[in-house]
Amino acid sequence: MVVTFDSTGFQRVDETTWLHPANGDRISVKLKNTPLAESAWLEDIPTMRRNLAFEYARFGCLIEAEPVVLGGVRGVCQVMKAQIPNAPSGQVFMASIFLAKAGCHAMVSCSAEETGITGAREVTVMVKLGLVHGDGWVLPHPYAPELQGALPFHRGDDPAWDAQFPDHPLSRVRARVGSMLATATVDPAFAALPDFVPSSNR
Repeated sequence: MVVTFDSTGFQRVDETTWLHPANGDRISVKLKNTPLAESAWLEDIPTMRRNLAFEYARFGCLIEAEPVVLGGVRGVCQVMKAQIPNAPSGQVFMASIFLAKAGCHAMVSCSAEETGITGAREVTVMVKLGLVHGDGWVLPHPYAPELQGALPFHRGDDPAWDAQFPDHPLSRVRARVGSMLATATVDPAFAALPDFVPSSNR
């Protein structure tokens, strides 16, 4: 497997997927033998972030895109949110680490869905900030201020709130990828491959 991680608490579903039986969170590890279809990457982080923000805006919202190192390999962690498909309410949150090489790329993702009463984090944060009427809740997207996406970028998704809401799905996916970044290992053969350079893949 291209990435090996601590799967304690998860049950393996198939060769690429693990499921947490208590909360339904999913982890997947996939290797694709194609280069990333990105015109900008770690060599131009502002452009990469802007491009990704527009990509995710079609169906949700990119919350953050941060350069990371997993098992000694440089990559990007993308955190996003979207509406739960075919559900009357609720959102799904996903944190994905992309490791890009010249002819292939790996993706490690953790996803978690809201269940039960949704929106509790947002309402609580809004009250704590004194934004009872919603003024100042939605913010311009930090990577593309003019962007109007399917879901808004707002104050409730700030990682500063995760410690107060450890059971929220956004907090859970951030915590899971944080653990992976600290402890996961990468197949040495994959790590040794030449890095992805967008200009050479156009």
